[in-house]
Amino acid sequence: MKPKLPILLLAATLSVTLQAQSTQTPIKHVIVIYQENVSFDHYFGTYPNAANSSPSEPVFTAAPNTPTVNGLTGPLLTNNPNAAQPARLTRAQPVTCDQDHNYADEQKAYNNGLMNKFVESVGVGSTSCDVAGYGKNIVMNYYDGNTVTALWNYAQNFAMSDNSFSTTFGPSTPGVVNLISGNTAGAILTAGSASGNVSSAGTVVGDPRPDPSVDDCTLAPPRAYITMTGKNVGDLLNAKGITWGWFQGGFKPSSRKTDGTAVCATAHNNVSGASAGTDYIPHHAGFMYYASTTNPHHFPPASPLAVGTTDQANHNYDLSDFFAALNAGNLPAVTYLKAGAYQDGHAAYSDPLDEQTFLVNTINTIMQSPFWSSTAIVIAYDDSDGWYDHAVAPIVQTSSVSDDNLAGAGQCGGTASSTTQGRCGYGPRQPLLVISPFSKVNYVDHSITDQASILRFIEDNWSLGRIGNGSADAYAGTLNNMFSFNGALAKPLILDPSKGTVVSGGSVTSGPSLTAAVASPKNTSTITRQFQLNGSASTSFDGKPLSYRWDIPQGGLQAGISGALTATPTVQFGVGRGDYNFLLTVTDSAGGTSTDSITVTFAGN
Repeated sequence: MKPKLPILLLAATLSVTLQAQSTQTPIKHVIVIYQENVSFDHYFGTYPNAANSSPSEPVFTAAPNTPTVNGLTGPLLTNNPNAAQPARLTRAQPVTCDQDHNYADEQKAYNNGLMNKFVESVGVGSTSCDVAGYGKNIVMNYYDGNTVTALWNYAQNFAMSDNSFSTTFGPSTPGVVNLISGNTAGAILTAGSASGNVSSAGTVVGDPRPDPSVDDCTLAPPRAYITMTGKNVGDLLNAKGITWGWFQGGFKPSSRKTDGTAVCATAHNNVSGASAGTDYIPHHAGFMYYASTTNPHHFPPASPLAVGTTDQANHNYDLSDFFAALNAGNLPAVTYLKAGAYQDGHAAYSDPLDEQTFLVNTINTIMQSPFWSSTAIVIAYDDSDGWYDHAVAPIVQTSSVSDDNLAGAGQCGGTASSTTQGRCGYGPRQPLLVISPFSKVNYVDHSITDQASILRFIEDNWSLGRIGNGSADAYAGTLNNMFSFNGALAKPLILDPSKGTVVSGGSVTSGPSLTAAVASPKNTSTITRQFQLNGSASTSFDGKPLSYRWDIPQGGLQAGISGALTATPTVQFGVGRGDYNFLLTVTDSAGGTSTDSITVTFAGN
């Protein structure tokens, strides 16, 4: 165990570090919130248009002139080439099966760019986690702004990319290694089978766990273990004396064995009440794979003011240490935040609602700190989980190892002479948001980026140089298009952590340019003679109360309407079975009107 630094030496170290942190932009602090397993279409496929079809869900209405994204529109929703059509998941359906995000199977789903084998190749459904009978077809489904409300509000008020990809295909370990080094090569298998974990080229393609020598809290044997060789961004930051840290939920030992070995058993339940398992997931902690940047015994920092410096914690911390340091007036120049398992967004054990709570509470705290004025927050994801995304990634890293399957067995556009063997990519498209006073507002960036683009931004901002040795940082696209360093500053945005709705602040006024009637439920059937209609999701141009009127169109089947001048009247079906049509008219404070209609099939007696 390393001794704690003497107070005088610690103060000198902090002083030297702070003096060395000159930057190429006004950004003095980068905070990367690295979430789990989401494709772009899974969260943003219909952005900026939310269904707003249920009064139990938060309403999202885009600001006027909100840019569109390369999302799920037209035939992609109604005549998709896959075996099932995409369907909207509701806020009441947050916990789903974990989909297949294996390196080879994700390539199979691409089917050489046809993007039509997702159900067969990566769809997962079982009785233990099925949602609404979707089975494997659920892989095609998506949420909208009525569930991932906070992320849509961040996109409204800051900058988002609709063209950002995984650096390679595959699950979490390749994703986090690409984030911090841009290179999955250099894996040393120390135990277990290489199959599905390490390619014949020595690249990480699966989720082998850190070897016990570099992480006390790695999962117990028997299993595949690795260590990683080569440099990561932590090595570059250390060489320049720049403060940094990786903060992960559950990293703090819950106890220690008699020999001092750390035990990381802290656990939480997710929104459904089910156990999410232990908060700390070893293969999500990228720096722990490298001997130079590991904290194998999970030692704490010497003090909150020592966070970010090289002491016994060696830059790997519990998530609570981030907030303790922030409260003490200390924020490292470069910070990586990893939620505990139940809040990281990973399907099966986490979910978008628990994820939203973590994101909003964390970002609200940062925005209310004195560091906000010089900070850029990046929200990114380590892999797609296999969730459907229609965008075809450009293949910039070719490969032809046995794990590849993009264009048939052993094929990802490469030959035996390819220099990126076992690193087929770019992989699936994922969300990427930049939240900063210097980010563009209500902006969608269409330039190509990947996980290593975050690495490149950090390298460039602090003049670190490149990783080298084939790292993707050498050709990663820039994040600079998402920033504006010579204009009005984006305003902080405080959101409600449960609903994701705006509490205060923001740079745009969300709301419709026109009053809009929304009648629901759409295309439903009932066997009961009494049925409630709902127009409460209707919106007015100025946010003021609306007047409501429900009618039966001329020539339609007749029914009684009780409360026809309210948002939620009750109807009594009259002449018998059939399709009953109802017309909603809303009137706003200026006398403007809007109409919407619904059909209810009465199948009772």
